[in-house]
Amino acid sequence: LLLDEVQFMPRFEEVMNSLLRIANIDVYVTGSNSKFLSSDIVTEFRGRGDEIRIYPLSFAEFFSVYEGDYEDAWQEYMIFGGLPQVAGFQSERQKSDYLKNIFANVYLKDVIERNKIQNADEIGILVDVLASAIGAPTNPSKIAKTFASERQMRYTNKTISAHIDHLIDAFLISKASRYDIKGRKHIGANLKYYYTDLGLRNARLNFRQQEPTHIMENIVYNELLMRGYNVDVGIVEIFDQDKTGKRIRKQLEVDFVVNRGSERYYVQVAYDMTSEEKQNQEFRSLRNIPDSFKKIVIVNGSKKPWRNEEGFIIMGMKYFLLHANSLDF
Repeated sequence: LLLDEVQFMPRFEEVMNSLLRIANIDVYVTGSNSKFLSSDIVTEFRGRGDEIRIYPLSFAEFFSVYEGDYEDAWQEYMIFGGLPQVAGFQSERQKSDYLKNIFANVYLKDVIERNKIQNADEIGILVDVLASAIGAPTNPSKIAKTFASERQMRYTNKTISAHIDHLIDAFLISKASRYDIKGRKHIGANLKYYYTDLGLRNARLNFRQQEPTHIMENIVYNELLMRGYNVDVGIVEIFDQDKTGKRIRKQLEVDFVVNRGSERYYVQVAYDMTSEEKQNQEFRSLRNIPDSFKKIVIVNGSKKPWRNEEGFIIMGMKYFLLHANSLDF
């Protein structure tokens, strides 16, 4: 039995409970407004059902219906994302208008109404700040300072933290925690936030700020989640010397620590690796990881995977996206 958009039916929870008592029946329930874009239903029916998370189209799914070559499809996906309706539109204006409309009238409106948010301007600006900062470590305190200095607005850490949680509950953004690789522990501060669909993110910013490095990173993060991995941002602590020769402690970043069961991979995302300086920058954190799990660098383009002299796997974005088991190369 498929019940679509069931949240519009009064007391639907009672109806669902009664259906669960019928033998030999599977009940599938879908919903897309504020009542369902949360964990409420899963909590209410814990132990008696499963949540099936439906993501936007992966690039492989998008490419399978795209009428054109890889390069054109890649540019399109980076700008307009993977919502299925967008893939069906022909003109850029249709795609742009649809994304702006669904962001304002579905996602943001639902978050505001569901959580009874009084100041809609605050959360509107917050989604802009997070959209501008994909791939950058941030925290409520830093965002509050931005509001105070740039917009002369008082927006408390507690309120910002609550609003970010609402956006996560609505599946608009995802958070990646920081993980100390050597210390084997999670670090609470300076999380990274990524948009579940880049088309929505880009539409919110009126298609400005098209930084390919951060967009690539966001796409890789989403792809890893779709494949069922748990994804953190890695930190490797080393000792270095400053300009005076003084010994200092320094943190290097690994874009993603990717786990699933006993599997682990370390993944760096690099738009450009043509210079020796850039290569050293990307490889340095990997060189300081004290274990033998696979270390992968995903670069822009169509390069087939190869292993360098240090044992790191260099892989083109095209191969990574179009091969479901690409991390097992």
